[in-house]
Amino acid sequence: MRCPFCAHDNSQVKDSRPSEDNTAIRRRRQCEGCGARFTTFERVQLREVMVVKASGRREPFDRAKIEQSVALACRKRSVPQERIEQFVSGIQRQLEISGEPEVPSARIGELVMENLRELDAVACIRFASVYRDFNEARDFEDFAGTVRDVGAG
Repeated sequence: MRCPFCAHDNSQVKDSRPSEDNTAIRRRRQCEGCGARFTTFERVQLREVMVVKASGRREPFDRAKIEQSVALACRKRSVPQERIEQFVSGIQRQLEISGEPEVPSARIGELVMENLRELDAVACIRFASVYRDFNEARDFEDFAGTVRDVGAG
């Protein structure tokens, strides 16, 4: 594993253990070049999923993009980081087991919003405001009504 600090090609695993949700192996590593320590996560990947952007461009699915968006939506909310990681793992698993080699980015956005409603309603509204490009207060009100209806059911 290449060191993120000095780019040395070799590192030594000092500690390995399963993550909180048992979907990954957490490894503490030490660079053989500079001695720096860093953490890596090893996850099972069932298949390579390509994301089709609105422009038609295709790119490999990047879990980190969803993780960053969800973490931003959950900022200053009482959602632990482990729960966000479980959430993203669930989205990734849904995409991998769907059997579709290509998934439109719009479908991924909808999946995130559907699942965020269960995780945290405020985070769902925050995510939707960016994803759906809300322009007016009325957009927030209309969407908040749908989130409220789901939460009440």
